Amino acid sequence: MRGLLFFWLCGLCAHSWAAHGYALWGDLKYPANFTQFDYVNPQAPKRGELRLVSNLRVSTFDKYNPFTIKGSAPAYLADLLFDTLLAGALDETAAGYGLLASDVLVAPDGLSATFRLRPEAKFHNGDAVLAADVKHSFDTLMGPYTSPSYKTLLEEVAAAEVVDERTVRYRFRKANRELPLRVGGLPVFSRQWGMENGKPKSFDKVVMDLPIGSGPYRVGPVRFGKDITYVRDADYWGRDLNVKRGSHNFERITVKIYKDNTARLEALKAGEFDLMRFFSAGDWARRVNGRRFDSGELVKAEFRHRLPSGFQSYVINTRRERFRDVRVRQALGLALDYEWMNRQMFYNAYQRVNGLFGNTDCQASGTPQPQELALLEPWRAELPAAAFGPMTVPPRTDGTSTLRDNLRQAQALLKAAGWEVRDGALRNARGEAMVIEYLDSNEGGARVVTPWARNLEKLGVQLKFRPVDFALYQQRLQKFEFDITSLAYGGTHNPGQEYADLFGSKAADLEDSGNMSGIKSAAVDALISQMTAARSRAELLPACRALERAISHSHILIPQWAAGTHRMAYNAWRLQGPAAMPPYAAGESWAIDTWWAK
Repeated sequence: MRGLLFFWLCGLCAHSWAAHGYALWGDLKYPANFTQFDYVNPQAPKRGELRLVSNLRVSTFDKYNPFTIKGSAPAYLADLLFDTLLAGALDETAAGYGLLASDVLVAPDGLSATFRLRPEAKFHNGDAVLAADVKHSFDTLMGPYTSPSYKTLLEEVAAAEVVDERTVRYRFRKANRELPLRVGGLPVFSRQWGMENGKPKSFDKVVMDLPIGSGPYRVGPVRFGKDITYVRDADYWGRDLNVKRGSHNFERITVKIYKDNTARLEALKAGEFDLMRFFSAGDWARRVNGRRFDSGELVKAEFRHRLPSGFQSYVINTRRERFRDVRVRQALGLALDYEWMNRQMFYNAYQRVNGLFGNTDCQASGTPQPQELALLEPWRAELPAAAFGPMTVPPRTDGTSTLRDNLRQAQALLKAAGWEVRDGALRNARGEAMVIEYLDSNEGGARVVTPWARNLEKLGVQLKFRPVDFALYQQRLQKFEFDITSLAYGGTHNPGQEYADLFGSKAADLEDSGNMSGIKSAAVDALISQMTAARSRAELLPACRALERAISHSHILIPQWAAGTHRMAYNAWRLQGPAAMPPYAAGESWAIDTWWAK
């Protein structure tokens, strides 16, 4: 769902419009007559095969429907098979250009967005893409069988209306600058998908029905448990559009499936696939080597990007009674010795995350500015007092402070919260011991958690590492059945309504929502509303910085680490790409979209 998430995370807009696209505050990079995006090669040959590896932590997939809650769909399926009304550029944030839609018009009052569909747009079965299909897709995604994230992100969208055969209008409950791009980034699928004996099946029963999309690829040969191949549609209707020229250059994209990271790495060295993105500093530093690397067939490369650092974090589930006191949560974070881990385990490859909006203009620093204080002040009684002072700085152990100093501070916080060491364990007034389960789907995660567990043990806290298979892990996250887990959040230059799914009170009680921490705060809800209602950058920046302060000082997230590059190993004898990576591209998506076969 990369295309959809691009708009959710990057696509926030003012009430302005251009016939060929829609942009944040109205400043589109590409004019109406542009021929292709700057970062593609329009003469790239259409041929060959790209062999990828699935980074999903599952041994196989059990459905072709990527939109329903239950089950696991193949990697990259949603991005390759389903077109959207608008397409984003990888060298620009917060903008969308006509894909299925030839143009978009936002009403002067901001209460609707009207899209005119291209007459040449076709589904894989040959049917024209019509306004009724767009409405059907929206209504289905808002139905009972899809992720509640859709409901949260689209709750201000009143309806999709068919104006005529090729014109669809989205009506909004209130003016909101991000809604036109949000609906423009929704996947569009055919009304014929899931039909049985002339009648539509319930969407949760649309499982192994081959999707009927309008994207550049179709599902090809499949070997369950081993791989899936996507085959380029030779009759793809959009191949000559400016937003598609120079992209989707491989005839076939095969995604191979392996049971664990060790098997993936050894398969790469054996030449079984062409490209792999690395997230482990240890693998990258010590294990990406061998005969094919020595010969130059396989190449290690780091591509620097300008993406937000995101907020990869340990997430504390405040639905658990023992985590409801902010002092307890802060104490847990004080026991994490990041500087030691970065030296001894990460080869100094990472920088510490802090807050929600690192590496963006939304990042808060120092003490709140007057505009931020004006937004925070009405909630002084609800927010931690520290939110009105300097921005959080993760505890360090390499300067004036040591791990011992941090543990003493943690001990004092725990005592103030009613927890003291008795009979060899940290206990509350009822005598209950502080025993925490850390949930993971990868046994290798124990290596990173063990140093933290050793430090927590000095406080009397027992941290148990609990690895489970991915299906159970996913189920437990959906039902919020965990104490602490680790999640990587993407971040954005232009935050909006998606943060209501991550931190909003309504989402806290919705199964399978993004609010993993369970935070319920009227103050946070109000700050998210202020952020999404901003009509200019001058209004946006104080709101997102105030929100970052409120979340950071709540200590529901223990910040981890981030890298400023995409680390990728690829087959240089088989693949070739443009000279430079566009600044806002994710690693493997850039290769899928713009590289070609030698």
